[in-house]
Amino acid sequence: MRVLMIEDEPEMARVIAAKLGRSGFIADHMRTLGEARAALAAHRYSFALLDRRLPDGDGISLLAELRKSQPGVRVLVLTACDAVTDKIAALDSGADDYLTKPFGVDELLARLRVALRHAAAAGAGGAPPVYVNGELEVDLAARRVTVAGREVHLTPHEFKLLAFLVKHAGKVVTHRQLLREVWGPEYGDENHYVRVYMAQLRHKLERDPARPRHLLTEPGVGYRLLES
Repeated sequence: MRVLMIEDEPEMARVIAAKLGRSGFIADHMRTLGEARAALAAHRYSFALLDRRLPDGDGISLLAELRKSQPGVRVLVLTACDAVTDKIAALDSGADDYLTKPFGVDELLARLRVALRHAAAAGAGGAPPVYVNGELEVDLAARRVTVAGREVHLTPHEFKLLAFLVKHAGKVVTHRQLLREVWGPEYGDENHYVRVYMAQLRHKLERDPARPRHLLTEPGVGYRLLES
């Protein structure tokens, strides 16, 4: 599989490219947005690793072009910006995931493997019909949720929220993405809706809602359901 790496730090790019190569990927390293656009015109990519701070602009500005020219590409944003607003901007602009520098290359590879599994599920017609993680089991087709074999009743909004997290298991989903998916496109800033329903889900699905094992909070950004 071919990976487009847009990174202006030569040593970091060298280390990442070497590890990707040993893991069976073909890595094309570009230093600028201009070089990346030329590469996109010449090759098809499975993944794009996109740095934010590049010599000729913000890497996020390339996301819309990436989605238009190669809709199937999975985009992982690499950022030195640890601010919540930067993470939200990356995800809301269309990134599949993000990593904050400094990070371990093994963690990067783990994120790529998660993206591969999501791509395989999408190619098979969407998320797996049954999500299982420990005591929690979610059957999307049957709209059935059980904890330790006990069926749990969810309201329509609760199930819709959980189903969206199941379809994106292992990935961070922003408050805005959840609001628009569950409540509609006109909702974007009513984060308290999500917090209230997430609290209800945790009380129904977690052994200790104060220390959740499945429905995790990404502070200031959104939520993540542990991958099955």
